[in-house]
Amino acid sequence: MADQTPNPMIPGRRIKLNVGGRFFETTVSTLHSAGPDSLLAALSNRPFLPRSNPIFIDRDPEIFSVLLSLLRSNRLPSTSLRRFSIQELAEEALYYGVESRLRSASLPSSLRGIDASIVDTIRPASDAVPSTFSAGEDGSLWIAHGGQISIYDPYLSYTAAVRTHLDDITSICRVWPEIAAIGSESTSGLHIYDLFSGHYTGSVHWTDQDDPRIYKARVSAIANSPDSIFVSFDCPHRENSVLVIDKLTLRVTSELTRQSGSAAKNTVPGKLSWLPETGLIIGSAVTCGAFGYSGYIRIWDPRSKEVVWETNEPGSGRSSRFGDSFADIDVDTDDSILFKICSKSGDLAMADVRKLGDDPWVYMEDTNPSMRETSYSGNDVHLHCYKRQVFVGKDGGLEVWSRQNGSYETIMPLEISDTENRRPEVCFKRNYVDKAEDAERGMIKRIEGGGERLFVSRENVEGIEVWESSNHSGIIPVSP
Repeated sequence: MADQTPNPMIPGRRIKLNVGGRFFETTVSTLHSAGPDSLLAALSNRPFLPRSNPIFIDRDPEIFSVLLSLLRSNRLPSTSLRRFSIQELAEEALYYGVESRLRSASLPSSLRGIDASIVDTIRPASDAVPSTFSAGEDGSLWIAHGGQISIYDPYLSYTAAVRTHLDDITSICRVWPEIAAIGSESTSGLHIYDLFSGHYTGSVHWTDQDDPRIYKARVSAIANSPDSIFVSFDCPHRENSVLVIDKLTLRVTSELTRQSGSAAKNTVPGKLSWLPETGLIIGSAVTCGAFGYSGYIRIWDPRSKEVVWETNEPGSGRSSRFGDSFADIDVDTDDSILFKICSKSGDLAMADVRKLGDDPWVYMEDTNPSMRETSYSGNDVHLHCYKRQVFVGKDGGLEVWSRQNGSYETIMPLEISDTENRRPEVCFKRNYVDKAEDAERGMIKRIEGGGERLFVSRENVEGIEVWESSNHSGIIPVSP
């Protein structure tokens, strides 16, 4: 009787593989878990005879054993990242078609600032003191240092460096996954680079033939929407503007504002944010002098080119905390919630961009008694909203404000018709993210979240710190 070919699709059927001279035995279901388009699934579908030789794969058997363990348990063995680099594992995972499984197992768990810690410091090979950086939604990182941009993938493995025509880079924004819009303090204009190919693609300058004061305009801040790039420019004589630039043509489509920066309320916006829900642009500027902090928050509608709301502190009357000006602001772009940190009291306040009024601020009640009475007066302060957490860098220390109860909808100001006519209490817990020795590393210069990571740079300190939640889901010991 002729030999019958067993059905290769039987999940429990065993299959033998010879990888680089080492023999492995597993099941069809394990190989199918790699995904229908993977090489392993394709090999498991091949018909075979009972006495056929194992399928030979000319690859590294040690790394294959790690990936096979990943398919079996959805976890990486505890020793795998000590034996192999992420780049080595990623290259083999790409060959077998299991890169998505490796990514989900090796990337960090959900970022919680309350238990985050430094897990690494990314240092470019040359000019290691970064001037700025940009974090991607996938946890990847672009670091600007000197006139170069070093690129790191979601595993934070170095992939390439792009040399620009600039001597220094002080602003960088991802306008597409591979396209960077950059600005420099020493060179005028906004410059576009394709970081995947390393090619320069064009520049945009703010000019006005009728106004001789508009020349050598340098970039101060950049924001991005699906169709446009929003850029604030500043001239040597302090004239400044916010321009809207078409992403496809790199042509200026409108000018949201033009002002002379002779006063604090007219200085160039140092931060720009685009709100997906409303399409509004939020710009802010903060200055600190002998008499404390002063600045403004201004919101434009790019469609009408009108200012829809603004506040100046001190002196606008839009805050019940007169004399306690904000030291920095940021916006939760996912929920359209504006946050500010008060310079004297250290209090955190929030406002719903959709319900702004004369005094829209709701002040947080700090539920951590040990951190009350914290003043930010005279300090260099940086505020960053990420994943419904508010991170505050004060000099070298890093704090996080975490919401303790309710959703944003439950903590906005109550309507006038409310019988008690008062605002609800809002409970946030403020904690130090770092340890005392971390705060001594240097003054915090920039904070930005990407993926499930927080990235921090410090003044005149080499590298970018990588902060992750201490409960790392990707490295889980496996019992022998």
